[in-house]
Amino acid sequence: MKKILLVEDDANLGLLLQDYLQLKGKFDVVLCKDGEEGLRAFTKQTYDLLILDVMMPKKDGFTLGKDIRKINTQVPIIFATAKGMIEDKTQAFNLGGDDYITKPFRIEELLLRINALLKRTDNPGKKEEEKQTSFKIGKYTFDYTTQMIMTADNQQKLSTKEAELLRLLCVHKNEVLTREEALLNIWHDDNYFNGRSMDVFLSKIRKYLKDDANVEIINVHGRGYKLLIN
Repeated sequence: MKKILLVEDDANLGLLLQDYLQLKGKFDVVLCKDGEEGLRAFTKQTYDLLILDVMMPKKDGFTLGKDIRKINTQVPIIFATAKGMIEDKTQAFNLGGDDYITKPFRIEELLLRINALLKRTDNPGKKEEEKQTSFKIGKYTFDYTTQMIMTADNQQKLSTKEAELLRLLCVHKNEVLTREEALLNIWHDDNYFNGRSMDVFLSKIRKYLKDDANVEIINVHGRGYKLLIN
């Protein structure tokens, strides 16, 4: 059973999240009410993932995250806050956070984010693959760094979102990339409008790869997409 440290000063929300994650996610969840208590709990046990509220008494979530990163640079951290400003998100990731969720949020979305992070942590081979910046896709070469798809006689510049989406498909080649994972990784929100936007980007990527019959991006009904390379 995976162990999660949840640090949340809102007692009602904390208990609700703890109960849900233990019941639906089958996690062992340790709940702390402030940053100082959270740091003490972290030093006493080993955790697979941390959820840190940002606005807390005694020690705020960002300070707690900074202190934890001095001890452990690998454990996944999700910051949760009512503040949605880009400066706060930037600070969260600069402090070594792996994800950021803005209150109010759906508990189901938090569970999706947790599972996505743990999946990457549990699969070292996949984690190494995710560091790749260059991929061979049939007759194409995709360079994520330059955002270019190239063949012997042609090249296509991608937008940032197109490049991020194609990279995820490459990492998951010949296996299903779920809509939720793609949306949460790239847009950080799996709402309807972001889903429609992703569909547009997928259509464009399909056009870029259409000249190789051995390459196909298929829809997997009710789940997501699969990049097939024969």
